[in-house]
Amino acid sequence: MTGLTVPARWPLRAMADSRRLRSYDFVLLAAALLLCLIGALLVWSATRTRLQQAGANPQTYLAKHLLNTALATVLLVCAARVDSRVLRLIGPLLYLASILGLLAVFVIGSTINGAHAWIVLGGGFEVQPAEFAKLGVIAALAVLFGQHGARRPPGTPPGVRELVLGLALLALPLGLIMLQPDLGSALVLVAAGFGVLVAAGVRLRWLGGLLAVGVLAAVLALRTGMLDDYQLDRFAAFTNPSRDPQGVAYNINQADIAIAHGGLFGQGLFHGAQTRGAFVPEQHTDFIYSVAGEELGFAGSALIIGLFAVLLWRGMRIAFASVGSSRLVAVGIVCWLGFQAFQNIGMNLRLTPVTGLPLPFVSYGGSSMFAQALALGLLQAIHRRTAS
Repeated sequence: MTGLTVPARWPLRAMADSRRLRSYDFVLLAAALLLCLIGALLVWSATRTRLQQAGANPQTYLAKHLLNTALATVLLVCAARVDSRVLRLIGPLLYLASILGLLAVFVIGSTINGAHAWIVLGGGFEVQPAEFAKLGVIAALAVLFGQHGARRPPGTPPGVRELVLGLALLALPLGLIMLQPDLGSALVLVAAGFGVLVAAGVRLRWLGGLLAVGVLAAVLALRTGMLDDYQLDRFAAFTNPSRDPQGVAYNINQADIAIAHGGLFGQGLFHGAQTRGAFVPEQHTDFIYSVAGEELGFAGSALIIGLFAVLLWRGMRIAFASVGSSRLVAVGIVCWLGFQAFQNIGMNLRLTPVTGLPLPFVSYGGSSMFAQALALGLLQAIHRRTAS
């Protein structure tokens, strides 16, 4: 009897394992992993010459990027195991933690590249709370509109009270980020928040009004000195790159030269003249796409864009298959990653102003990698719930 009972459980266990595996979106995971691995090569190429010239180990940033990828994978797996039904409890906690992190910046933070947005932990480790605030705001807005939506009659849009409360939840971290100032993260926060509002069914006339207010606020910020000098210089360089080619426009001009030299298939990995000569500042973070353009050419650059398209497509599939707060979280994450990728690639191609945003999963940086991994983990948790 015992000999027959134990083997009889094996098929049941195998079936359970098979269902558990099918509940993951492996296409989404593969796209993100490929972006991380391509990023590792590009970061290595962008930093090895600089490190060699400084007498340091040329593989330092490669090792750090791979370590960040491994830690991010652990965070993704942990987040994917979360039951999306407890999102109403997790959302407020994520939001509260992000607000505390943004406040901590003003007490123990450090200024890097003009923004007082970092907390230096020592040993070469730094944390940027604004990266995690993106996920916190998305989760809080999703819980707010999801819970209120469950109490409204089907098809009824959010009311004024819900909208005002949602805008207040968005305004607090947005204001703290602008005080740093970190315009790039603020724009991502607005894009993600607006995506949640659209998915929540906010009336079109209210959305149009919010867009008009946003445009007016941007014009006032540019004309009344609300932005720091370095941010105004970046906008000036965007509108007129020849104004100060050796100063504020140097980054975008050098990136433009690198991409222009790439041609169809590039100059070959580790063989880009601009990259090897270290002519492009911040090339392993803000301008990582210029490495792809120069060394991998149009083909390699298009591959990166294609992988982002796959990632966003799978994210929207998960959103459309879910309901309530889960759908709003998925839409917010897709808007976050999509807008940030567009902004980073756009500033490398001179299509958008420089805002200091990294390219998701590709640029070097632990905070952005970890926050984005948690976001993908939540997408997987939502997918596992709808697929079960």
